[in-house]
Amino acid sequence: MIHLNVLRRARFVCIALVAVLVLLAVRILWIQTAQYDRYQAKVIEQMTTESTVNADRGNIYDTNGILIATNITTYRVFIAPRTIAEAQAEADEQGEDVNLAELIALGLSERLYDGYDVTYYDVLEQTTYTRYLDRTIARQVDEKTADSILAFIDENELERMVYMEATGTRYYPYGTLASHMLGFTGSDSTGLYGLEYSYDTLLSGTPGKYIVARDAQGNEMPYEYEEYIEAVDGYNLTSTIDVFIQAALEEQLRTAYEESGGQNRACGIAMDPNTGAILAMATYPPYDLNDPWQLNSYDTATLLSSGLAGDSEDYAKLKSSLLLNSWSNKALNEAYIPGSTFKIITSAMALEQGVVEEKDSFTCNGAYYVSGIKIRCHKTEGHGHLTFAGGIQQSCNPILMEVGLRVGLEAFYDYFNAFGYLSKTGIDLAGEGNSVFHAQDNFRVLDLATASFGQNFKITPVQHIRAISAVANGGYLVTPHVVERVTDDNGNVIEEASTKQVRQVVSTAVCAQISRILEAGVSQNGGARNAYVAGYRIAAKTGTSEKIGDNDDAYICSCVAYAPAEAPAICALIMVDEPTKGFLYGSTVAAPYIAKFMETVLPYMGVEAEYTDEELAKMAVTVPDLRSYTIEQATAAAKRRGLAVRVVGSGKYVTSQTPQGGTKIEKENGLIVIYTGDSTAQSTISVPNLSGMSAMAANQTLINSGLNIRIDGTQSYLSGTGAAVVSQSPAAGELAAPGTVVSVTIRYLNEQDLE
Repeated sequence: MIHLNVLRRARFVCIALVAVLVLLAVRILWIQTAQYDRYQAKVIEQMTTESTVNADRGNIYDTNGILIATNITTYRVFIAPRTIAEAQAEADEQGEDVNLAELIALGLSERLYDGYDVTYYDVLEQTTYTRYLDRTIARQVDEKTADSILAFIDENELERMVYMEATGTRYYPYGTLASHMLGFTGSDSTGLYGLEYSYDTLLSGTPGKYIVARDAQGNEMPYEYEEYIEAVDGYNLTSTIDVFIQAALEEQLRTAYEESGGQNRACGIAMDPNTGAILAMATYPPYDLNDPWQLNSYDTATLLSSGLAGDSEDYAKLKSSLLLNSWSNKALNEAYIPGSTFKIITSAMALEQGVVEEKDSFTCNGAYYVSGIKIRCHKTEGHGHLTFAGGIQQSCNPILMEVGLRVGLEAFYDYFNAFGYLSKTGIDLAGEGNSVFHAQDNFRVLDLATASFGQNFKITPVQHIRAISAVANGGYLVTPHVVERVTDDNGNVIEEASTKQVRQVVSTAVCAQISRILEAGVSQNGGARNAYVAGYRIAAKTGTSEKIGDNDDAYICSCVAYAPAEAPAICALIMVDEPTKGFLYGSTVAAPYIAKFMETVLPYMGVEAEYTDEELAKMAVTVPDLRSYTIEQATAAAKRRGLAVRVVGSGKYVTSQTPQGGTKIEKENGLIVIYTGDSTAQSTISVPNLSGMSAMAANQTLINSGLNIRIDGTQSYLSGTGAAVVSQSPAAGELAAPGTVVSVTIRYLNEQDLE
């Protein structure tokens, strides 16, 4: 009986074993057939490593094909901790007296401390992480440092322990130029600001992959699944930015900001009013695109003067806040009160509506009452009797208020919207701000009165230049843009911009009328005379607005202009936020720098100067080079240019002269001192103080001192029409040789011009 039970149990066990084997066989068959791909992938995943092959980010060019953003080769330095440990074990077995971790830590830290902050202990710690295939020591290492590390690797036979990987790093050849428009990328080459952010998808391309099989020790080994997937480089952008115009705008922004003691940055835009192409856009101070995490000098001074401890949380928060603010594009992101520059728009509304004529007569008594509230003119005693055109040119608030009320609440609001102020412009840059204006159902007569001369609402600079451009181009609202086209590396066009006309807001005839009025305000007797450029017809309007809120005693000073007035090729805006030095008006803080900008870029753009007879009579003359001339020849050559000659010495030939040949001076009473024989120029004249003098008085003072004058800044030159000297070089009290040219800057400072 016992024997039977044993047999039954044995039979059961055999059957169970067979069943298990059958199940295992079926399972193995299932895995090897139906589940083959799944488990093969798992094996490959465990036995291979995948490395990303970065695509080259696309280049960015200015409109003339000048490279303004590209990539350079830098290096990632990394170590193989597991290999270092294995090599150390082998060295110990062979009795070699070497500590590889310390050797590597010392060699790399010596080469990477300056500029990369890599210390000996940083590297030494990384060598202990033997569970990792590699550990990064430094990124974006320059080629010179990389060569030094390569030599260190070769010298110490560290090829399997220390590695370098070439990587692409974003590089901006012009440093700070157009920083707020270009933006920058992060460490992963992703665009963070500006064009780099807005066009990141097109610029970044598609990364590739490099798959390598490794054994249990992490060593590469031959394997049939090793694969390389090539990266696809990003597209290239050709922007509308013109490097020359951008540099000219930034130079004038810098000068305006520094000379006026600006406290809250400045910004400017230059745009083709006909196409909407942004030729330049800048915020001052800029930041270094190649080192965007470094504060500019202004923000560094703010941080250091805060009194906060360098290791405190508040210090870190302030630094972060300053950095974020320094990256923001003031011309695009921030809304401001436009002040009297908006009177161009109110005038366009009124003329289009037919509620006023250019020669209509008005009287300004210094204030205007609206809803029982007295609103003052900037000229408190009043302008007296003016035509409508004169009211625009003299920037009379009461006249513009009266005209604005004639337009009416509903029409004014509709025009405000039609000029694009109630919506974003649609510019192809991320982060665009918007206006702050009254809700239509809450728009009252008092609001209309203040809005008519540009107060009590906010718009962005890019919205404003778009609207001003509509007046400049004949009434058409266009969409601004900063990218001209997108191309691949073979030059094939992927995308291309075109002019987008949104609507015609006012008639071409009205726009031409306004342009004539504004140009006369510059070239004749208006408040924008500091925007004058000889030979060019500039249409311009200045503005000064009081800030509302935390800093009620602060101002925003600005100027808008376009030229040539009759057929504009460029429209520009310069704005300084919270100036603190000198006369705080748009006519003094912004208009002179608009003039300098136009004087620089109009000839570059191929716009030829057309001088009037009066301008030609007042133009400066170029001093001829008289060296080696006889005295008689020199005197005759100078006389042909309307210049007098004073001879020093008893020789027959001219050996030197003051001023030097090629120097420009005003020809009225201009003097060349020529030296003959052994005589030389001696600095014996103390330069007089010309501050506050008219051009005529300054010229006469210098003539009496035996010096020459070179006038910069207005069309008055030597006519004595109210402009005054605000600066001079050489400075008062310096010693100069007879005939030396004293350059003076002239500004209109009459009350009617301070607006």
